[in-house]
Amino acid sequence: MADLGWKASAEDYELCRRLHAQHGSTYYLSSRLFPPRRRRQVDAVYGFVRVPDEWVDNAGGASREESERKLAAYRRELIAGLDGERPLHPVLRAFCETALQIGIPREEPLVFLDAMEQDLTQTVYPTYEDLRAYMRGSAVAVAFMMFPILGIPMREGFREGAASLAEAMQMTNFLRDVGEDLDRGRIYLPLEDLESFGLTPDDLRRREVTDPFVRLMRFEIERTRKLYAASDPEIARLPAFGRKPVRLARELYSRILDRIEDRGYDVFGGRARTGRVERALTALRVAVLG
Repeated sequence: MADLGWKASAEDYELCRRLHAQHGSTYYLSSRLFPPRRRRQVDAVYGFVRVPDEWVDNAGGASREESERKLAAYRRELIAGLDGERPLHPVLRAFCETALQIGIPREEPLVFLDAMEQDLTQTVYPTYEDLRAYMRGSAVAVAFMMFPILGIPMREGFREGAASLAEAMQMTNFLRDVGEDLDRGRIYLPLEDLESFGLTPDDLRRREVTDPFVRLMRFEIERTRKLYAASDPEIARLPAFGRKPVRLARELYSRILDRIEDRGYDVFGGRARTGRVERALTALRVAVLG
């Protein structure tokens, strides 16, 4: 890598780590199984995606136009940083330095920001394929940014496995957060799926766990579990240092689906989540046994 003429500080990376610990408990726990240098790289990627995600999902009263301006400025500063200029934002300093050091493809953070901008204007997705196109930016791009950290090539097999895992985790979020997303004016369950089970967006807005809603959730959970299963062969092929953290994240995230079922599919009265003891015991088992 050419000499940048600047370096990200320890404080820049520490901010990324704190964002990771605060907002991504499952990912953070899993990432601690990486060697220290790679943990820092994962923190930088997480910090990069978390900042704009917060602007979009938790705007704190900011208007759509204000959020658009923030995202546009963040994009410009990202591009300049990847071109060698020192970013002003501490998270971007950590991310750009990491991206340039390990070779994160420039396309991926830009595609991610496309999805964040899409969230400001698109509130429903007519088909599952429409939703997948959104997830290419919101989830799969993040998985692809992990390839240089994991030391794997961007080639057939790994790409498909990573995309399946990323989509499974994103779908798990969508199923867990139906109520929260309604609060933000968004519905991520495809309209074609609602229609298949005799539901409309207004039915979701009533926040009632009806028989048709339960059947819809069972359908979506089954599809999501198939995505997790499709990723498993490629997880098994990862280098040893990366296999355990990815496997742990996959196991813990997929169990959120179990917790949704345990709650009788009521995703309106709070988040379904794994408990601390369950996470700790699973982490210990994966760390020891793989």
